[in-house]
Amino acid sequence: MSYKFLLFDLDHTLLDFDTAEDIALTQFLKEQGVTEIQTYKDYYIPMNKGLWRELEQGKITKPELVNTRFSRLFAHFGIVKDGAELALLYQQHIAQQGQTYAGASELLDSLTAADYEIYGATNGITAIQSGRMAHSDISPYFNHIFISEKMGTQKPEALFYEKIAEQIPDFDLSQTLMIGDSLTADIAGANNAGLDSLWYNPKQLENESLFQPTYTAYSYDDIIRLLVP
Repeated sequence: MSYKFLLFDLDHTLLDFDTAEDIALTQFLKEQGVTEIQTYKDYYIPMNKGLWRELEQGKITKPELVNTRFSRLFAHFGIVKDGAELALLYQQHIAQQGQTYAGASELLDSLTAADYEIYGATNGITAIQSGRMAHSDISPYFNHIFISEKMGTQKPEALFYEKIAEQIPDFDLSQTLMIGDSLTADIAGANNAGLDSLWYNPKQLENESLFQPTYTAYSYDDIIRLLVP
């Protein structure tokens, strides 16, 4: 095992998306005059996850996801709103949320000290992910953040990784490890691109998918033990 390039997923791997989303949704829904905030969240969160799964599967486009998820939310409660306008308003709130998991910066510090080149590889909206990273404490550790919207392709497509390879000097597939929590995006994408992968699985879930990681880690300490001599 001899890696030089580490591609990190961001949400649910390093960035605490659940906390960020909860805070941003509360602010956004209050701004929209919603009083039953938890009721709206209980509908929106699984609906939004479903849309991202459909995007991974190529069933919908990114603009369709972004511009309809909030109009769908309000329509469920009998209210007609402009989805594209709501998307921009929500973006202002979520882009300011840079919460990370405990130990994330220490993990990246250890990997940086071990001379790895660290890159972000995320499915997301450019303005949101860039904003959240700018508000986080882990941004300085990354050589570059590759964001699906800006790349014009997303995990798990092999093209996503092909475009990354074009932008990293002296990139070598055999020296690269993809690290992420999603079997259907991160691990499937690595499988499709011929990359080794590490499934970050802190909840110790069973792998019931067809996608097989090279390694599985249940904590940041596991990642350090694997990658730092």
